[in-house]
Amino acid sequence: MLLSLCMIVRDEEATLRHCLDSVASVVDEIILVDTGSRDRTVEIAQTFNAQVYTFPWCDDFAAARNESLKYAKGDWILVLDADEVLVPESVPHLHQAMQQAHAIAVTLMREEVGTAHPPSQLSRLFRRHPAIAFTRPYHELIDDSVTDLLKHERHWQIIAVPDLAIRHTGYQVATIEQRQKVDRARTIMERYLVSHPEDAYICSKLGALYADVGETTRGLTLLQQGLQTATDASVLYELHYHLGSLYTQLNALAKAAAHYQAAIEQPLHQRLKLGAYNNWGNLLKDQGELVKAKTLYKTTIAIDSAFAIGYYNLGVTCKAMGNLKEALDHYKQAIQLQPTYAEAHQNLGVALLNAGSITESLESFQQAIALYEQQRSPEATSLRDALKAMGLLKD
Repeated sequence: MLLSLCMIVRDEEATLRHCLDSVASVVDEIILVDTGSRDRTVEIAQTFNAQVYTFPWCDDFAAARNESLKYAKGDWILVLDADEVLVPESVPHLHQAMQQAHAIAVTLMREEVGTAHPPSQLSRLFRRHPAIAFTRPYHELIDDSVTDLLKHERHWQIIAVPDLAIRHTGYQVATIEQRQKVDRARTIMERYLVSHPEDAYICSKLGALYADVGETTRGLTLLQQGLQTATDASVLYELHYHLGSLYTQLNALAKAAAHYQAAIEQPLHQRLKLGAYNNWGNLLKDQGELVKAKTLYKTTIAIDSAFAIGYYNLGVTCKAMGNLKEALDHYKQAIQLQPTYAEAHQNLGVALLNAGSITESLESFQQAIALYEQQRSPEATSLRDALKAMGLLKD
C-alpha cells in the first residue's frame, strides 16, 4: 500500500528540510507543487527526490492543493505544510488506519507549538479517490467532498487517530510576515463569503480573524451568523469557543461562560476541547471563583498531562487560594514541560520569594528576564525595574 505526500510550497527554505526529514522514511513519493518560490525551496525538495511541479498562484489554496493531487500515484495521500512535522510515534497508528478496508479519510491531531492555541483535528490522510478534492480558497479542507462521497458510497468510513500526529510551528513567524498572512487570509475569505454567506466554517474562521485584529463587532456578528447554519460539531465548537473569548473581552461574562459550556458539550475528543476548558477556567479565576476554576484546570491536565498552561494556571489559582506549596509544584511542572515558559519562571520566583527562598527566587526571576529578552518582550524591563525597586537587583 503506497503513500504519497502532497504539499504546496512557496519560499519555505527555513522549514522544508525539517518537514521532509520527518516523513522521508514513511512515504513512498513526495509531490511538491511550488507556487512561485524565489529561495532554495525547490533545491531542498529535490535533495529528497521530490517530484516538483509549478503552479501559478491564484489566491486559492484549494486549487493549488488539488493540483498536487493530480500527480499522486499512491493508494493513500498524506498532506503536510512546510511548517509542520509528522510525529514519529504516530506512524504505526497511521499505518494501522490505512489498513482498515472501509476507511476513506483519517483525521489527525495537530499541535500548535509554542502557542496557547488548542490542538485541532484535520483530515490530512485519505485514500486517493477521484471524488475527493479540496474546497474553499482559504482554510481549505477535503471534508465537504468526503461528505458528498459518503452519500453515494455508504460503505466508506471516516476514522480518527486520537494521539498527536502533527506539530505545527506556523504561528511563530515574524510580526511582519504574520501581518501579511492575516491580510491575505482576510482578503481571500471575505471574497469567498460574498458568494457563500451560509458557510459556517468560513464564518468561524473569518469571525475569529476579525476578533484577533480588534474588529470586535464584525467578529461577533459573523460568529453569531455562523451559529445559524452550523451542524458539524467541530465547527460548532469553534464558533462557541470564539464567542466565549469575544464575550469575555466585552465583559459579558455570563454569555462567555454559556458559550464555553456549549463548546465543551460538543461530541468531540476531549483533547480538542482543552482551549474551552482552560479559557472558562480563566474566566472563573478572574471572577474569584477559584474552586471552580481549579476544577477546570485539573480537567485540562487530566485530559493532557503535558499541558503546561494547565499546570501554570493551577499554580496561579493555588497561590490565590493561599496554597503556596501546591503553587510551587505546579509552576515547576509547567517549567519542566515547557522550559521557555517565561511567565511560569516569573511566577515561580514570586512564590519562592513569598516562601522565603530569596536566592532561588532571584534565580527564577533572572531566568524569566532572560527568556523575555529572547522573546523581545517589554516584560523583561518591567520585571528588572521591579526587582531593582525591591532591592533584589543592583543597577
